[in-house]
Amino acid sequence: MKSKKDVRILAYESSCDETSTSVVKNGREVESLIVATQIKSHQRFGGVVPEVASRHHIEVISQITKEALAKANATWQDIDAIAVTYGPGLVGALLIGVSAAKAASMATGIPLIGVDHIMGHIMAAQLETEIEYPALALQVSGGHTEIVLLKDPTHFEIVGDTRDDAAGEAYDKIGRVLGVQYPAGKTIDEWAHQGQDTFNFPRAMIDDSSYDFSFSGLKSAFINTCHHADQIHQELNKYDLAASFQAAVVDVLVTKTIRAIKQYQPKTFILGGGVAANLGLRKQMQTEITKLPDSMQPKVILPALKLCGDNAAMIGAAAYNLYNEGKFADLTLNADPSLELPYADSMLE
Repeated sequence: MKSKKDVRILAYESSCDETSTSVVKNGREVESLIVATQIKSHQRFGGVVPEVASRHHIEVISQITKEALAKANATWQDIDAIAVTYGPGLVGALLIGVSAAKAASMATGIPLIGVDHIMGHIMAAQLETEIEYPALALQVSGGHTEIVLLKDPTHFEIVGDTRDDAAGEAYDKIGRVLGVQYPAGKTIDEWAHQGQDTFNFPRAMIDDSSYDFSFSGLKSAFINTCHHADQIHQELNKYDLAASFQAAVVDVLVTKTIRAIKQYQPKTFILGGGVAANLGLRKQMQTEITKLPDSMQPKVILPALKLCGDNAAMIGAAAYNLYNEGKFADLTLNADPSLELPYADSMLE
């Protein structure tokens, strides 16, 4: 019997402040992953500056394309498709990746696949182990906090969304108040493990019937607490502040997700996105899932920490599923900074 041909995809990711390329085989095996980070360039500004991000992408994208191919011991002749994040994200940053991928596709004749950035984060789980469907994902990153139902590898819908500040945004904003360098998430997580939840910050919408999230009230409560303390010259314990903030965020995320698991009863649960690297969230989510009845406990996939942040390997994984369904793009593919899950009906029909 003739063995099935391996499919190798060269993927690009440039939606924000990481320029990344990767060669992924069969949607599961990462043959190479290159990430050129810009964090130090943005730290002095306290956040990502779009123009600076775009310039950095331009400077490195050609070089890291060569590096990804070389590390995978591949040439263009070995590549079956070229994948790229085309949204959501910073429009200038997205355009660099889209332009590079389109140029490579045009020059080589290799098919092009446009990938939703958020779907990429979720499909990072596919690089760890097989996803059993239907699946449910909690996607938590800088600009998005969503509960997503996956009927199969390419059909999905949002059942809970962000109404204002996403969890990652809130981490970075309170980090500035605490004097933590951007990105603040890792430091806040570390501090939280050294403090106690003594401030009892609000858990917005935790008992709401919807699966939507709101963290602007929590952010405001945190900032107001710190500003009031400054005005009366009171020194607050930064570890307790971090612990109290994180407890409020994690309680809401976990409570709503567990309720969604009970309702939809997925075979697999996926935690995805940059905030999925938060050790407090990972631990509490796993603990609460184990408390569910055995018949209701899904398979849990927590991507490796290196696959939680923005990276091209996750784009290659998601692109493989689209490749199998013949969902290719043409050279009119453009950046869509406001792209939302799910894919447009025309892409999924």
